Amino acid sequence: MSRKPKKGYFVRGQFVAEGSELDLELKAELKGTSEASKTDLKRESTELQKLGEDLLTLRADLLERLELPTRLMDALAEVRRITNFEGRRRQMQYVGKLMRLLDPGVQQAARDALQEQNKGSARETLALHEAEKWRDDLVAREGALEEWLARHPETDTQQLRALIRQARKDNPPDRDAESKGLAPRHSRAWRDIFQIVREHLNHE
Repeated sequence: MSRKPKKGYFVRGQFVAEGSELDLELKAELKGTSEASKTDLKRESTELQKLGEDLLTLRADLLERLELPTRLMDALAEVRRITNFEGRRRQMQYVGKLMRLLDPGVQQAARDALQEQNKGSARETLALHEAEKWRDDLVAREGALEEWLARHPETDTQQLRALIRQARKDNPPDRDAESKGLAPRHSRAWRDIFQIVREHLNHE
């Protein structure tokens, strides 16, 4: 008969069992102010635990910039290591408690870093969509090249024109495939046009 695993969490690689002397000591250290209501504390704890969870998705350079305490960084590393659902949940509760110990300015810096990352991702997605639209238009429509050159006169016209011709030759419209919702395999010229367009758009 297997023994029931102890409940607890990890601190710097050390397992802390719930109810142990070390657990009580840590909880005493992490205890919130008595002036706040239980509802407020719970709301704050939930928000900060979610913030701690979001930090797991933060880029390494932005995370390093926050200069978080070693204990919190170790606790986040443990979350990444744990695969058991219950163990991960309890470890995240501990991360939430550590987040409460942070200076409000550091907490806000963490929110700002996540927002900066999300904005960057949104901009990148929009840029990709714009490049795809221009690429499709250049291959499909005769007048698109002139419109592109009017906006980006520094483009190597001869190279782009040759790639468009090649893309049209390699990938003629397949109306049957389009009607069935099947995307045709595109040629290297098609991909090269995208790279040229994307590079010029990035320098706008």
